Parts: sequence; C-alpha cells; structure tokens
Amino acid sequence: MKNGIYLLPNLFTTGNLFCGFSSVIASINGQYVQAAIAILIAVVLDGLDGKVARMTNSASAFGVEYDSLADVLSFGMAPCLLLYAWTLHFMGYVGWVAAGIFVICGALRLARFNVQAMTVPQSYFTGLPIPAAAGVVASAVLLSKQLYGELDSVEPGWQLSIVVTVVCLALLMVSNVRYESLKRLRLRRVYVIPLGAALIAILLISALMPALALFLIFFGYALSGPIEALLRWRKPKEEVATLEQ
Repeated sequence: MKNGIYLLPNLFTTGNLFCGFSSVIASINGQYVQAAIAILIAVVLDGLDGKVARMTNSASAFGVEYDSLADVLSFGMAPCLLLYAWTLHFMGYVGWVAAGIFVICGALRLARFNVQAMTVPQSYFTGLPIPAAAGVVASAVLLSKQLYGELDSVEPGWQLSIVVTVVCLALLMVSNVRYESLKRLRLRRVYVIPLGAALIAILLISALMPALALFLIFFGYALSGPIEALLRWRKPKEEVATLEQ
C-alpha cells in the first residue's frame, strides 16, 4: 500500500513526460495545434503530481528529480521545438539562438528550484516557473490558430515579437523576480475586487474565445511578477517622499 501511494504522483509525472514526448513528435510532423495541446495537458499533470504528493504525504527526493527531468522535456524542449518548427526557423540563427536560450534558462530554473526546495520555504517562486513560460508559448500558438485559421506562415513583424517574447520569458525564469505560489496564495483585500473582475472577464472571454482566455491567464501570470516588483520598488520611494514633506 505504501509503495502504491508513492507510485501515484510519479504516474502523473510519467504522463507529463509522455505529453512532452508527444508534443515533440507532433511538432516534427507539423501538427502544431496538437503539440500545443499536449504541452497544456502536461501543465495540468505537472500541477496534479505535486498536489497528489502533498495530499498523500508521499513527496520524495526521487519524485522531485523525476519531475524536473520530465519538465525539461515538456516545458523546455517541447515548447522551443514547437516555436522553432512553426516560425523561428524563418529567422535563421536568430531564431535558433532564441530557442536555445529558452531551453538553457529553463534547465537553470529547474536546477535552482530543486536546490531551493530543500532550503527555502516555498511561499513564493523565485523566477517565472517553467510550466507558466511553456503555457505562454502553447496558448500563443492556439490563439494564432483561432485568430488566423492557419499556422503555415507568420508575418515578419510577428516573428520579431515572438523572438523578443521568448527571450524575455527565458530571462524571467532565471531572474530574482518573485512570483506568487498558487499553492499558498493569500489575497490582499485591495486585490479582491480587481481579481474578481478579471476572473469574470476571463470567463466571459473563454466562452467566446477559449484560446484567448488561456493566453491571458498564462501571459498575465508572467507579467504579474515584474508588475509586483515595480510596485514594491515604488512604494519605499513614495514613503520617503511622504516623510520628507
């Protein structure tokens, strides 16, 4: 029975790994929508394996390492191969370097997380979590499909914006920017009304354009860290100005 409990979260991790592998195969075959969906399913499974491990009190060092190895494929290699096969290959070495930076920063982010998981209380994340970065990529592909109806080509202007976005996501993953952990999320009163309004808006959008709703969720979370850091940076300055007056 004990072995079965420890096996359960690792089954979700195995599903995550298989989704990453499926996404890679789909990208190679030019099936970009299927590749994006596989990444999003992997995001869900990645969240479930940790939740199941905590619920059953079956977290282990093996599970942490296995999860990170799966994440490198599902949220590092798979999104980059998807982007490169879809559009970045049109930009030559620039696209190749941008995809490589994402993979390297994602691996560094996972290595740092494993070290901090043993020493630092995880009330927040340091750097953008790699599943969220992969979610931005996958949801952007689905949004492009929903908006334009086909994924055969991307305008040069959009290709440049994709490169910039990929590099920014990579740098956020290895940054010291704090991101709220949804496992222990505590909302301040001042954020309740804006977040409630945003949730209602996303629900309405998801009824009409589900791909757009997914993109807004992942992209909004990616932006939340820098925005909160900016607010924390401005707050002491405002307090100093108030004291001087």
